Amino acid sequence: MSNLASIDVSDATLFQEDKQWDLFTRLRAEDPIHFCEESRYGPYWSITKFVDIKWIDSNHDLFSSERDITIFDQPDDFELPMFIAMDKPKHHHQRKVVSPVVAPRNLAELEGTIRQRAIAILDSLPEGETFNWVDKVSIELTTQMLATLLDFPFEERHKLTRWSDVASGGRLSGAVDSAADRRTELIECLEYFQAMWQKKSKEAPSNDLISMLAHGKSTQDMPPMEFLGNIVLLVVGGNDTTRNTISGGVLALNQFPDEFEKLKAQPELIPNMASEIIRWQTPLSHMRRTATADVEIRGKTIKKGDKVIMWYISGNRDEDQFPDADRFVIDRYNARTHLSFGYGIHRCMGNRLAEMQIRVLWEEILQRFDDIKVVGEPVRVRSNLIKGYSELPVEIIRKTA
Repeated sequence: MSNLASIDVSDATLFQEDKQWDLFTRLRAEDPIHFCEESRYGPYWSITKFVDIKWIDSNHDLFSSERDITIFDQPDDFELPMFIAMDKPKHHHQRKVVSPVVAPRNLAELEGTIRQRAIAILDSLPEGETFNWVDKVSIELTTQMLATLLDFPFEERHKLTRWSDVASGGRLSGAVDSAADRRTELIECLEYFQAMWQKKSKEAPSNDLISMLAHGKSTQDMPPMEFLGNIVLLVVGGNDTTRNTISGGVLALNQFPDEFEKLKAQPELIPNMASEIIRWQTPLSHMRRTATADVEIRGKTIKKGDKVIMWYISGNRDEDQFPDADRFVIDRYNARTHLSFGYGIHRCMGNRLAEMQIRVLWEEILQRFDDIKVVGEPVRVRSNLIKGYSELPVEIIRKTA
């Protein structure tokens, strides 16, 4: 057994190989406020218990989101400010501009579009052959919806997937070969959206994210890199997270086949299952804060300026909050208390949209398929931030008339 002080859960290879679980279990039990002195990202604190993560996430005066919200620091010459990495009041002003896109009234209008697209995607899937669920379903559905929210040219929506992978993965994940290549592609992303911005700013305001940013009082004069930062936030938030949760749900139901049978018998459990999928998958493994003052937690003193990592992936497997936490249970009574959307002022803006996409997709799956069988090992992405998949080989069995 490794020395407790030497544990470094930031190693992306752990997540790629799905070997992080025992380390988080040990940290929760033996050292829930754990200091890692040496890592490729410098020294950092790991917060691994549900209650501690929730407390830090809601104490934004003591734990700042400024500069960055991930374990890796942005280079000073290529900072991407975004409202999720801002403290109040600027965070509130910018978030308020784009939040109407996921307001209840707009979501109600979007549900029909989601259902129509889910039906088209599911009906096009091949039967009797193996295919990659990630490409054919997860990426396709989420990218189509993101293109709608951004009013992005539909025929070019594959660009959104690429920019999302480049922004969230970078060199370590294999998405690009170097930091320079990542920068080049993100500048292309900026130029594309700046052209959209210019067009939208000259038109009457409309109900899409680019128009909202172009006409919003708090966002219409953003400098280019801040605009790019917020575009990256919206693209990754609207793409990576939901697509990996959709894939994770299929994997979970295959790993726990009794739950799949329960779902077929009780389709009314789909809404609660959506929350359990999001808990079990935890598509963003962590978020980072920076201490604004010396803070004592569980007898440990976190110093002002220290990097603090809230491991949502660990909090969502905390047995004190979720009994039998490693099991996937579609009727888990407290599934909605998961931490995958964060907590406090930075709670995910698109949480209801994500839940709705998962719910609608599974409603339509149960109408069409008797089974979705995972027929090979999933290929996980090499990232300590995005907990996701590049491949999930499956075969489907359609219902017979």
